[in-house]
Amino acid sequence: MTVTLSFDEAHTLVARILEINGCSPRNATVIATTVIAAERDGAGSHGLFRMPGYVATLKSGWLDGKAVPKVRDAGPGLVAVDANNGFAQVALADGRDLVTTKARTQGIAAIAIRNSHHFAALWVDVEPFADQGLVAMAFGNARHRVVPFGGRKKLFGTNPMAFACPRRNGPPMVWDQASSMMAHGEIQLAARHGYTLPEGAGYDAAGNPTRDPKGVLDGGAQGPFGGHKGSAIALMVELMGAALTGGDFGFEDRSGPFVGAQSSNAGEFIVLIDPARTGGDRFLDRTEELFRRLVSDNGARLPGDRRYANRARSLAQRLSIEKSVHDGLLALLEEKA
Repeated sequence: MTVTLSFDEAHTLVARILEINGCSPRNATVIATTVIAAERDGAGSHGLFRMPGYVATLKSGWLDGKAVPKVRDAGPGLVAVDANNGFAQVALADGRDLVTTKARTQGIAAIAIRNSHHFAALWVDVEPFADQGLVAMAFGNARHRVVPFGGRKKLFGTNPMAFACPRRNGPPMVWDQASSMMAHGEIQLAARHGYTLPEGAGYDAAGNPTRDPKGVLDGGAQGPFGGHKGSAIALMVELMGAALTGGDFGFEDRSGPFVGAQSSNAGEFIVLIDPARTGGDRFLDRTEELFRRLVSDNGARLPGDRRYANRARSLAQRLSIEKSVHDGLLALLEEKA
């Protein structure tokens, strides 16, 4: 059984839940937008499924839902934002105009966010920049959950990265992926539905490989995608998201005393490039030629195509939510911070 909501109804519901559980109205609005965007586009592991985690983290006191970020002009091509122990998306929203102006003025700029919490989809952060004609790359580290290749102890976060490229006609080409074989939310969904994990996706608490998602979640760890290659990328993201921003490494997680906390106090680094300053007027034509070649191979598709198809379907039919999920959301309205 499902419940159908308009986007405004769903956004209002999520924002209200966040607000009564510790968010300021402005911050609740920003986070609700990211949650609904994920749900709209079929990214269930980062959509409404995450709301109990948001509420538990806010109630734990680990994250400040009312935080006001501090934006600093750190150089000709750099913006630095201290999220002040709040949400990374709010910090990005506050620094967005300045870093965009710098990228337009100089051709390239970056924004470094530290002391922030981010456990939403990363593509939501970069797609708006590509909508404005900029190429964007994002790196975000997270609480340590991933075993490095050849090791047995978790060290890295799932450490997602995202890339967005503008197009002449239509929405940007956007991809978003974790450095782990599976996103942590996907492990949680597998445990909820009784699915078995693929080989290499996880380890139990003793450091032994396991395909049981509950074994991974109960003191275990995740594996990197692509063996040593994914492990190296996780290392790069850790350096970009933490060392380069001045944030905490995943293994420096301090959330233990905060019962119910599910987010990481970590960092995010986003690089913006104005392709007109490098590829010139031919950039958009060149990218379309590459995309045409890719999709001409029967069975191949552009990253993000499935997400855009889900988006179109949602926009045409409104949001269809499992009744149990909707009931859970209504229950969260009663949970005060």
